[in-house]
Amino acid sequence: MARLQGKRCLIVGGTSGIGLAAARRFLEEGARLVIAGLREVDGATTLADLRQRGLVECLACDAADEGQVTNLFEQTIKLLGGLDVLFHVAGGSGRHAGDGPLHECTPAGWQATLDVNLRTAFLTNRAAVRHFLHERQPGVILNMASVLAFRPSPRHFDTAAYTAAKAGIIAMSQLAAARYAADGIRVNVIAPGLIDTPMATRACNDPAIAAFLQTKQPLARGAGRPEDCSDAAVFLCSDAARLITGVVLPVDGGWCVSEGQYGESSG
Repeated sequence: MARLQGKRCLIVGGTSGIGLAAARRFLEEGARLVIAGLREVDGATTLADLRQRGLVECLACDAADEGQVTNLFEQTIKLLGGLDVLFHVAGGSGRHAGDGPLHECTPAGWQATLDVNLRTAFLTNRAAVRHFLHERQPGVILNMASVLAFRPSPRHFDTAAYTAAKAGIIAMSQLAAARYAADGIRVNVIAPGLIDTPMATRACNDPAIAAFLQTKQPLARGAGRPEDCSDAAVFLCSDAARLITGVVLPVDGGWCVSEGQYGESSG
């Protein structure tokens, strides 16, 4: 239970869902941790509870804003005395802005979805790499993508911009992994299936999707839990993964290897 002992970690998007579950897990594993998010900590876990577990600080940040990201890294490095690990979880659906099937996706929906997913990852990853290079130190970056980037399922998850953004995160991460491996910087990606988070409320509450997931994610027989991603994140951010870079790890309950069955009412 000390795989991240002494590691100076930043989780961007750490105040809800997968990021919040990872924050709890990182603290259990001995990390010195700062979390950042647009909103306050969600759910039953309070900020006071996280502080009791050893959280150094929770900072407000819109990760799509370059100035705020710069300020976030300056504050984090000051608070932690440096940085060893960035876990970028921040992102979200763009349906409300106009994302959807390619023939229906609006330019505004496309841009808003890329901003909240791909632009945020670009800005935080760039800041982390610049810090590691400046300090001439090794470092770890872990990004969050989605199985939809390479195993689409358009009947229930037909969002062109979201899929493109998550695929962009994978491409950016693998290029960075290749470029900076000689500098001791590792860059990996977690690609979850459907995880029961506040962002996934629509899908998790849809009876047709619930039935579909029985065979699409057979290991879970439904949606996964945020905690299912946390252990994978701890491993990839720890020294146990010291020779692993450029990897895209599906945490998907079998999504990528399962066909999934549609009910009679699905079309």
